[in-house]
Amino acid sequence: MVFTGIAYAMGGKGDGGAGGLTSLIPILLMFVIFYFILIRPQQKQARKHQDFIRNLKPGDRVVTTGGLHGTVTGLTDSTITLEIADKVRVKVTRSAVSGSSLDAATSEGKPAKD
Repeated sequence: MVFTGIAYAMGGKGDGGAGGLTSLIPILLMFVIFYFILIRPQQKQARKHQDFIRNLKPGDRVVTTGGLHGTVTGLTDSTITLEIADKVRVKVTRSAVSGSSLDAATSEGKPAKD
């Protein structure tokens, strides 16, 4: 009967499986909360940005991640040609475009210049 004391100290009635499931519920709940607060909105924003880049056309005003504002004058599969001043054109990769120039101007609280 020496082992009954050790068995009692390890889990009582031998119901160790239910206790493990109960301790796993808070971790699962935290993962669900993180998914809906952090992961899902970030995926939606990334999908929206990819759709924006995919639907660019000549004449659109954009801002690059480096802060260049310009008008799209040419498109290829991987690059975009921007006119940043009269007769000044630069080529940037599509992934370097961060958004619309109109969106950038309105987020700063300034009216967009056309």
